[in-house]
Amino acid sequence: MEKSEMPKHIAIIMDGNRTWARKKGLDPKLGHKEGAKTLEKIVRYANKIGLQYITVYAFSTENWKRTEDEVGTLMILLQNYLDDYSKRADTENIKVKVIGDISALNSGMQKSIKKCIERTKGNTGVTFSIALNYGGRNEILRAVKELAIQVKNGMLQIDDITEDTISNNLYTAGIPDPDLLIRTSGELRTSNFLPWQIVYSEFLFIEKNWPEFDEKDLDGAIEEYIKRNRKFGGN
Repeated sequence: MEKSEMPKHIAIIMDGNRTWARKKGLDPKLGHKEGAKTLEKIVRYANKIGLQYITVYAFSTENWKRTEDEVGTLMILLQNYLDDYSKRADTENIKVKVIGDISALNSGMQKSIKKCIERTKGNTGVTFSIALNYGGRNEILRAVKELAIQVKNGMLQIDDITEDTISNNLYTAGIPDPDLLIRTSGELRTSNFLPWQIVYSEFLFIEKNWPEFDEKDLDGAIEEYIKRNRKFGGN
């Protein structure tokens, strides 16, 4: 693949961890652990092939409805993941960002997030964004409230609000919109993930569950993206 033809930004809905575990007669928590291994492998590979941005849906605002045991497992996995990246920051050259409402997370998780972001901020490889306690509608609502405050305080005129103004007040400010959205497990929906940002993204739905996804699948997704003709509403 020519680097110039590659997407700059790939977003992934990592679906199917629990389904993968159940099919094997395993505890769903083991599916999440295997999914974490897959994520680490894919992000390293994305960095290796020169992808500029990768954003993954790790924990949604709706995921709090799951059992306390499962939520606890997910949080421990994510915190260990962030702590591990902080330790490897100087060797992997991956820049980590977290998008979502981290104020609802416990103090230990918030500390790990801030430490990982700080430790990796100077890295020049792939920018790896983790959507954590993220909901797309909530993100837009938050941006609207912020703009309303700016208008109320005389810092912004209503007529000056543009699409760029809104984009600059989202969690993803400064990150280009995804060129390609991948969802695993065969589900055909976007589940409140980056609704503003994916309006012109190419979608690819893959039957494999997330723990089964590998480097060849990412290559195949990029090759499929390259074949497509992105018109952005034109002819």
